[in-house]
Amino acid sequence: MSNFITRRREPFRFMVWLGIASSVMLFTILLVTYIIRRTGPGWVDVKLPNVFLISTVVIVLSSFTLHNANLAFRHERFSSYRINMASTLVLGTLFILLQGWGWRQMILAGVGLKSNPAGSFVYIISGIHLLHILIGLIFLVIALIEALRRRMYVDSFVYSVNPPNQLKIKLITLYWHFVDILWVGLFLFLLAHHRLDLQLPI
Repeated sequence: MSNFITRRREPFRFMVWLGIASSVMLFTILLVTYIIRRTGPGWVDVKLPNVFLISTVVIVLSSFTLHNANLAFRHERFSSYRINMASTLVLGTLFILLQGWGWRQMILAGVGLKSNPAGSFVYIISGIHLLHILIGLIFLVIALIEALRRRMYVDSFVYSVNPPNQLKIKLITLYWHFVDILWVGLFLFLLAHHRLDLQLPI
């Protein structure tokens, strides 16, 4: 019976992988367009706010906390699972705030959407990625609420051995690790073409 339920949930796994493949294609097109446009007129490299570096560290840490949450979930350490899920949610939210702070620094430095195509690409690339993060946060919130509603060990155990719930946590983790790795790749790409602004953010 459990295998039958799991098989019924397999379309969700397919949908996640399809979403990941679509995102890879989207960002590949964006980066190729970036490289082509960079050789055109009016392109002036911009300084990346150092807050982007801080946000990168934060998002990497969130992958570790979510990994710890998965280990705790599988080993029935449900209190640790809830703490690590909450930590992942906090770090993901902090990432968004830091990205917004980085945009503010760019605006204060005179980098607008229309003033320089280089700045426009930075806003577009980081903005589309931020939408991916927001989607991940929604599912993290749902998973955390479900965990907080089951504080009793028996309720948590019954939830943890349910195959659809196990699959849900795996898919959330897969997606979150993907958007984390995606940002690291995007940040390194941008860093290879722009200098990092080493001034302290205000």
